[in-house]
Amino acid sequence: MKKLILIAVVFLVGILNTQAQVTVSPGIRGGLNISNLTNFGSSDAKTDFYVGGLVAIRFNKYFTLQPELTYTRQGAEAREYALGSFRSRKVTYELNYVSLGAVAKFHFAGGGFHILGGPSVDFKTSDNFPSYDYNPVGVDVAFVAGLGYTLPNGLTFEARFKQGLIDIYGYDGIDNNNNYYDDYYDNIILNNVFQIGISYTFKVK
Repeated sequence: MKKLILIAVVFLVGILNTQAQVTVSPGIRGGLNISNLTNFGSSDAKTDFYVGGLVAIRFNKYFTLQPELTYTRQGAEAREYALGSFRSRKVTYELNYVSLGAVAKFHFAGGGFHILGGPSVDFKTSDNFPSYDYNPVGVDVAFVAGLGYTLPNGLTFEARFKQGLIDIYGYDGIDNNNNYYDDYYDNIILNNVFQIGISYTFKVK
């Protein structure tokens, strides 16, 4: 019991000591999406954009927690062949989401360079998949990782990779007899996105 009390006191003192260093800065972010879908035929990357807002909570010079709300346009370019024909046409498949995420940033030597990582939950707002095809599921869960550089004026340049973790058609790799398919990873269709963008945080007095 004494050890628990001592740990709690040390933890509380640590919070009080760092509290004076905490800064909260709202901001905006946006940039370029280069997206694709795994195992989606002979698909090519699709370019589009993302835009949103953020709150940068900097606990000290080494660590920032950044909740984000982002509208992100994803999907892929694919070739669609007519039934019984070698003729094809290029089709842009769109998957648009509102993404709620939180990334942790670790600043090298307390400076502008940082690495980041964290989860997001993406809620589908629209898609243009054909009505006769499977309907993409409404929610995706993803993980983001990347690096960036922040200038003293609050302007940040970042490159990120975002990997979806849920099959867009809800395929779980289990058949009716509750046996896992051997080709599960050859059938699962996941979002993946490379992002290049900027953000700006406002100083709040």
